[in-house]
Amino acid sequence: MTITMKRVKRVLLAMALCVATLTSFAQKKVVSEAQSIAKGTNANYNEARGLIKNALENAETGNDPKTWYVAGFIEDQQFSAERMKQLLGQQPDEAVMYTSLTNILPFFEKAYELDQLPDAKGKVKPKYTKDIKGILSADHIYYINAGAYYFEARDYQKAYDAFQQYLKISDLPMFKGEKVAERDSNFMMVQFYAAVAATQLNNAELAIAALNRAKDTDFRANDVYQYLVYEYQQLNDSINTEKTLEEGLKKFPEEKYYLLNLINTYIYSGRNEKAVEYLKTAISQEPENAQLYDVMGRVYESGMKDLDNAETYFAKALEIDPEYIEALSNLGRIYYNQGVNRLGEANMINDTKLYQEEAAKAKEYFKKALPYFEKALQQKPDEREYMTALRGIYYNLNMNDEFNAIEAKMNIEY
Repeated sequence: MTITMKRVKRVLLAMALCVATLTSFAQKKVVSEAQSIAKGTNANYNEARGLIKNALENAETGNDPKTWYVAGFIEDQQFSAERMKQLLGQQPDEAVMYTSLTNILPFFEKAYELDQLPDAKGKVKPKYTKDIKGILSADHIYYINAGAYYFEARDYQKAYDAFQQYLKISDLPMFKGEKVAERDSNFMMVQFYAAVAATQLNNAELAIAALNRAKDTDFRANDVYQYLVYEYQQLNDSINTEKTLEEGLKKFPEEKYYLLNLINTYIYSGRNEKAVEYLKTAISQEPENAQLYDVMGRVYESGMKDLDNAETYFAKALEIDPEYIEALSNLGRIYYNQGVNRLGEANMINDTKLYQEEAAKAKEYFKKALPYFEKALQQKPDEREYMTALRGIYYNLNMNDEFNAIEAKMNIEY
């Protein structure tokens, strides 16, 4: 009997279809086998992972939601086995337990995505979504434990990832309107610690994103704002640094951190009027803080060239704390510089009488400066700035013995 070429082709096609069907069936059987191996008291999770890995990479099963569901199921089975030890008072392998837990979500996300696709008839009939939701709901709280475990181990990347998975599960559309999605105290706490973990990763942009997410909740918001200021400073982002300080001051008016940092910001950017304004606020809150008066004096002296107000504030600082060395040297400098300027003006005068009058006025300033620098030098005997000022004072007041002594101390040759 003659077999036509057309019939041969039909036979070959049928054989090819049969082989393809058998291959597809074999791969799907592998998925079911992997799921079975991961169950029970004699589960072999590594063997199950090996089987499912091949199925995930196979063209026949790689786009099947069951494959991805089983991959997540295997991880959940090992996590649950270790967690059961914990519930029974036994010591679980926490590294294995939390590694398995954090492996679940990526598989389930893909499984859920594929499970929502329409079938050949255009209908969406999810098969695994209910189980996915059940497992993630049950496991949700344990992502906090995972983050804490990694945080304590100072593995901040894994801590951040575990906390982020907790937050991500809460944000999944499948949980909209359900308890898992609630922004409760746990959610706020996890936001905070995720942000703190991010600050340890040398990635300012990542940290800033996490901190901005956490800053509008009630959980340790003051700390969040201060972390945020630091991260903006690392980026030299002066605009957002200042903006965050101002927001922080408005939200936490009793917290000195924001006010003092704003004052420094205004000083270093040359906005002296704003610095004075905020310093007055700070002084009203702490009227016995000598440092604030000293800083105000420096703003008036260096920034605004107002020596009268500078002298007033330095003197007030010393009234509060007579041993405050910065105010001692600052007030001494005010008088010393005026003496130097007066003496320079006197040296420009040709009239002897007028010269002597101006020189005498200069000496009065040197006399006023003297006790402040001497007291400052007593506290810091090796401070060359103080010694240099005293050498000039002794010279202009004709205090020869003192001048020679300070010269010798400074090891300066005549």
